[in-house]
Amino acid sequence: MDGVNVVLDGKKKEPDVAKDILGLTNVTSINDYDLSKLIGKPRLNIERKISFDDRSLSELSIGLIRGLDTYESIYSPLDSPTTSAAAADDSFEPHPIVADAWEALRRSLVYFRGQPVGTIAAYDHASEEVLNYDQVFVRDFVPSALAFLMNGEPDIVKNFLLKTLQLQGWEKKIDRFKLGEGAMPASFKVLHHPIRKTDTIVADFGESAIGRVAPVDSGFWWIILLRAYTKSTGDLSLAETAECQKGMRLILTLCLSEGFDTFPTLLCADGCSMIDRRMGIYGYPIEIQALFFMALRCALVMMKQDEEGQEFIERIEKRLHALSYHMRSYFWIDFQQLNDIYRYKTEEYSHTAVNKFNVIPDSIPEWVFDFMPTRGGYFVGNVSPARMDFRWFALGNCVAILSSLASHEQACAIMDLIEGRWEELVGEMPMKICYPAIENHEWRIVTGCDPKNTRWSYHNGGSWPVLLWMVTAASIKTGRPQIARRAIDIAESRLGKDGWPEYYDGKLGRYIGKQARKNQTWSIAGYLVAKMMLEDPSNLGMISLEQDKQMKHAFKRCSSWTC
Repeated sequence: MDGVNVVLDGKKKEPDVAKDILGLTNVTSINDYDLSKLIGKPRLNIERKISFDDRSLSELSIGLIRGLDTYESIYSPLDSPTTSAAAADDSFEPHPIVADAWEALRRSLVYFRGQPVGTIAAYDHASEEVLNYDQVFVRDFVPSALAFLMNGEPDIVKNFLLKTLQLQGWEKKIDRFKLGEGAMPASFKVLHHPIRKTDTIVADFGESAIGRVAPVDSGFWWIILLRAYTKSTGDLSLAETAECQKGMRLILTLCLSEGFDTFPTLLCADGCSMIDRRMGIYGYPIEIQALFFMALRCALVMMKQDEEGQEFIERIEKRLHALSYHMRSYFWIDFQQLNDIYRYKTEEYSHTAVNKFNVIPDSIPEWVFDFMPTRGGYFVGNVSPARMDFRWFALGNCVAILSSLASHEQACAIMDLIEGRWEELVGEMPMKICYPAIENHEWRIVTGCDPKNTRWSYHNGGSWPVLLWMVTAASIKTGRPQIARRAIDIAESRLGKDGWPEYYDGKLGRYIGKQARKNQTWSIAGYLVAKMMLEDPSNLGMISLEQDKQMKHAFKRCSSWTC
């Protein structure tokens, strides 16, 4: 292929089943492949049951029986009582907008040769400029996938995983530069040809994106979603196929390759994740590091222990230990750590240096001194030589809790912060993608005068309803379902009547975003996932990982560790 826009034709002819799907060189033949024929192994006839993670669920403040988070537990899914104590505490009548949300979610489904393969970003016919909102985004589809899994509809998720895996196998170029073999697309679009009666898929690996940046997070979300599918259904056949095993290895090869890095974190460009515009997150953004950690842990339990798999397992384990120590030690901040940084000496040159990144105390922004409570803490946005981005980023901190990148004490401290700074981080619509907004001269320098990322709008301090499912999952995991319930109540009061906007603007998230699309699919799906998790906390198991007991490190005492 001579460009990064991969085109796959779906002409109706009999495919050559003997060919290796990822090794085909003919565009037409790949799309002729019926998704059901891609996997040679039969699906296990296992009734869908939820298994839990390695931890007593009494810690979640719900009266459910503990289960296991080992891969082996999927072979014998545990019966999970989801109607007793939890139902008694959290049951409530369905909100009127739930039915509307499901109808809107199903309306957003995208079909390829009669099979659903994803959901479009937004179903907004009122907008004149469709742009790329009619495409299936990998990251955007995750909450939709979770909603379908929780509702007992896994086939669409399986189709999506297989179709994106096919797209990964193609040569990808931007101008004359070839992308890594393991890169996953940011999005794809299905084109229907009514006269020819064929379907065509066009994939974007970054060539059409704003800023022309390849999505680093797509591959991580794919691995995380594969584990969620396996955990939810008990179907091992998909993850164990040679195609999925190779797909995981290709993604991990991009991340685990050796270079000039002195840190276990991933070096990234601006705009490579959910914040896909210039917002000063270049370097080592918390969102990517948390997703990287979670993807490594998911891959670890799904990777086959054959000759190729064993090599990756060893590399993953080494990286996980180094990454866990680095993030917990250098990205974590609370009242005591902030005070320590404020008193840092600079220009230290030795192995015993305390200020290892030579952070200049005068670079600490004034707002953080008032924002930091005496109880609570969070992972800062970025840490690199002589630079610490003190901004709060919701997605990175929530994923840190779900993946157990955050220790139990740190997870509790993050929830303490959300409760203590509710008006700033949640306000009138959960929740802020980052805090605070950058403005004035700093906004001009950091964003390049981006007219969409003005203060308290879009990625610059805007409020994104899709984050509702993440804060709900984090709340349940830390045993604080009341935080989730409060956030959902706020969202329910507006989302439906406002038309499911993409984001809200303003310091409190009071106003529908100035360029927000209506009927934004992940706003709809995020609400449904949050609702279903609160009603049945056992759903948390498919997207949550418990603490690896082998990862035991010595950390400084933290004054915010209260639970």
